[in-house]
Amino acid sequence: MLAKLSTRPSARCRAMRSSVRRRAATGAAGLALLGAGLTALGDTDPDLGRFYDQKIRWTACEGTELPEDLQCGRITVPLDYAEPEKGTLELALARYRGTGDPRGSVVLNFGGPGGSGVLGLAHGGKEFMGLTDAYDVVSFDPRGVGRSSPVSCGTEATGRALEATGGEDMSDPREALAQLREVAAECAEHSGPVLSHIGTVDVARDLDVMRQALGDKKLNYLGFSYGTRLGAVYASRFPEKVGRFALDGVDTLTEPLTEQAVASAKGQQKALESFLTWCTQDIACPFGQDPRDARRQVVRLVESLDENPVPTDFGFEFTGQDLAGALGQGLYSKELWPLLQRALAQLMEDGDTRGVEAFATGGVAPPSPRPSDDPLVDEGEVPLDNLPAALMAVNCADDPDRPTAERLTRDLARLRTAYEEASPVFGRYRLAQVLMCHGRPKGTDYIRERVKDLDTPKMLLVGTRGDPATPYRWTVETAERLGEAAVVLDNRGEGHTGYGSSECVHRKVDDFLLYGSLPPSGSSCGSEEDGRL
Repeated sequence: MLAKLSTRPSARCRAMRSSVRRRAATGAAGLALLGAGLTALGDTDPDLGRFYDQKIRWTACEGTELPEDLQCGRITVPLDYAEPEKGTLELALARYRGTGDPRGSVVLNFGGPGGSGVLGLAHGGKEFMGLTDAYDVVSFDPRGVGRSSPVSCGTEATGRALEATGGEDMSDPREALAQLREVAAECAEHSGPVLSHIGTVDVARDLDVMRQALGDKKLNYLGFSYGTRLGAVYASRFPEKVGRFALDGVDTLTEPLTEQAVASAKGQQKALESFLTWCTQDIACPFGQDPRDARRQVVRLVESLDENPVPTDFGFEFTGQDLAGALGQGLYSKELWPLLQRALAQLMEDGDTRGVEAFATGGVAPPSPRPSDDPLVDEGEVPLDNLPAALMAVNCADDPDRPTAERLTRDLARLRTAYEEASPVFGRYRLAQVLMCHGRPKGTDYIRERVKDLDTPKMLLVGTRGDPATPYRWTVETAERLGEAAVVLDNRGEGHTGYGSSECVHRKVDDFLLYGSLPPSGSSCGSEEDGRL
């Protein structure tokens, strides 16, 4: 399931650079938080003193694909902040040292949720080298992700959820919901105790422990996509610790799960149509040269793979819904389109799934064998399904909506129709992500109820007009919700987030993080051509 984007290093590096613009999925649903992390504990609480007193031991990163100048380390955090004596977790960190005499750190979160910050920094670090003029540039694998106690549902969980909700016979939705509850139980069994403490409120608490361990009085932060949600939650929970915050590709803090998923399906459908228009201008496009016919071919390809999945090198079958997930990843950035076109050609012409498999899992390569004393390795390797499993776990933890079985039984067929109308390619995939929260405990209402009217220094919020994952209106709505602290930069471009695609956005974000220079709220960056002026 995890595969390389390309066997050619240059192509792979170009693809990995765009991880800053990539989002696994926007807004699914809420999992169990049960109030964990909501009590007013801080670095002065005696029960947390040992966590806030720790120092990070930085060493050279192990692994053949990690840059030689990347350093790795770990911090220890409570499993449950309300009861820190119940156990601990170790979180994996990575950094590029600042040049000269850095004045502290800037912490990055690349989004997801479920994306590895260690790998994101390893493969996309060149994007951020300008920040090393003043900072150590740091990222991390959040709890439940990558090398930080990774969660898993088993490689067949998503497929079973799709089967439960997407079958032709919808006459007995109760059977579908029973299967979803079984999937939720399997996730809990595979993941262990971290699953009940994986939401963004807990990750924000971890971020503050990290701040102290890095030796910073205030947190300087750059978050992309889901990382904007994390940044907003941190700012609400620790307003006195907020330094310079830039949030790019702003997530919603209030929309219900179903509305988020429909918005994502519509955005991805629009992006797919733009990709196919671009693809059909090339004689090498596997769908021919007619954009309308190409759209019909993609729908037929998804349906065909659902009916007759293709075996993969990892022992599972690649379905049409796996393809929908892969397409969603590849559409987040125009820089990825040539790679996506080649991967689709390999699939259609040779039945080779390796290229599209890489997109389906965020472009993360299979872990290489490492020595048993590698400080970044827990028992076993990162589960193949960690990205989708963590995505669901965090999004479920963050959303308090949990419709009753009776309501879902009544509405399931209608929901399926509505999602397929939003997108014949992505609708069913998005619906399954929504429904996989069924059977899990209700998520926290902290984000929806308390993350607003911030009393912090000014924060820079970047919204991109043509963003297929986080609609521009979410930037406007979140800015209004956060209050006077929010300064909006309008990126009049395409793609998911702006920092990696617009030199104008890149420059304004760096100017803010490096020098504290904020653009006027409501100012804009134009097209990419304008951004180069």
